[in-house]
Amino acid sequence: MLEASRVPNRYLRTAEAGRYLGLSGRTLEKHRTYGTGPRYRKIGGRVIYALSDLEAWADQGAQVSTTDPGAGRVRPARPHQTEEHAQFA
Repeated sequence: MLEASRVPNRYLRTAEAGRYLGLSGRTLEKHRTYGTGPRYRKIGGRVIYALSDLEAWADQGAQVSTTDPGAGRVRPARPHQTEEHAQFA
C-alpha cells in the first residue's frame, strides 16, 4: 500500500477538469483568460490542472447558507476591475 504522500498528484486536461467541476471546458478557458479560475500548469503548450488545485478553487465558494457573508469568493469568468482601477473610473 502506498503512503498518501507518495501517491502522485493526478492531472486533468481542460475538458476533463471542466467535467470534474461540473463546468464546460470553455468556462475554464475563460477563467484562465481573466485570472479568476483555478491554478493550472502548461506543459509543452498543453494546459493541465492538478486535482488538488481544482478542489481548493471550488472550496473557495463553500457556503453555509444563502446569506453567508463570505459569498461570492469564486468570481465569475469575466473581466473584473481591480480596486486600484475602480478608484479612477
